[in-house]
Amino acid sequence: MTIQTVDPRALRDAFGAFPTGVTVVTACDGEGNPIGFTANSFTSVSLNPPLLLVCLAKTSRNFATMTGAQHFAINVLSETQKDVSNTFARPVEDRFAAVEWAKGTAGCPIFSNVAAWFECAMEEVIEAGDHVILIGSIESFDNSGRNGLGYARGGYFTPTLASKAVSAAAEGNLELAAVVERRGEVLLLGDDVLFLPSIDAHDGNPTEMLEKYLETSTGLKVSIGFLYSVYEGKSDGKQHIVYHAVAGDGEPASGRFLKADAISGAQFKTSSTADIVNRFAMESSIGNFGVYFGDETGGKVHPIPAKGAKA
Repeated sequence: MTIQTVDPRALRDAFGAFPTGVTVVTACDGEGNPIGFTANSFTSVSLNPPLLLVCLAKTSRNFATMTGAQHFAINVLSETQKDVSNTFARPVEDRFAAVEWAKGTAGCPIFSNVAAWFECAMEEVIEAGDHVILIGSIESFDNSGRNGLGYARGGYFTPTLASKAVSAAAEGNLELAAVVERRGEVLLLGDDVLFLPSIDAHDGNPTEMLEKYLETSTGLKVSIGFLYSVYEGKSDGKQHIVYHAVAGDGEPASGRFLKADAISGAQFKTSSTADIVNRFAMESSIGNFGVYFGDETGGKVHPIPAKGAKA
């Protein structure tokens, strides 16, 4: 795109193509109260002297406190801390009640179970358009060895999950499936026993592969949406990745769309399919979706954030 008149949303989406880690930046206000916000605009600057930087929007409610702070900390979130990221990305009143933390040497909040943390003296605040760049001189730090939480194109990813998916695809043990929705109804295959449309993955882009399969098999225009469920199938030894998808108008060449009341009494091919479809029917009724991570017998549903991580 030629830079003449810049569309801020398009530019933000383009920036989002670059995968980053996720951090929570913390400090204390003049009265000693902890403050913090989620940021992925963080990077190392120098080893000698030890410096790092993070960018802060001038519209942030933490702007005055952060730019006036003598010290601040960077908490690099681990791949199990999506909930922490979501909490500190939203205008929650008592954010710190939802996380275990302690004060560092300089008094900044340091979170438990993070991948790493850095406590810094404020070195410099640099003007940079609608943001400022906070340069921190690192006074103390720790590295837990945990994998960091990843973020790209408005969604989270985890290194462990990514490596498992790549290995599973290489070994032919990765299955892609979709909860294909149209106006609240879900596309299901089978007659007496129902199942989701699915395909065994191989080398290539999984969403493009799944979208092509769905459009070819149903004859409908299908758009792949958000990640909906990731689980390890103990009975079949496969890694399963399920996406939400939306179908266009028309009669499907295979399968049929069923309403929530018909789904509730249906028989499914596997218990995991039943769990996925019934959860989707429930979440559709309240308009609040989540992503399941776990296996066939147990796991956790992580709420899908209304907005992505940002400074």
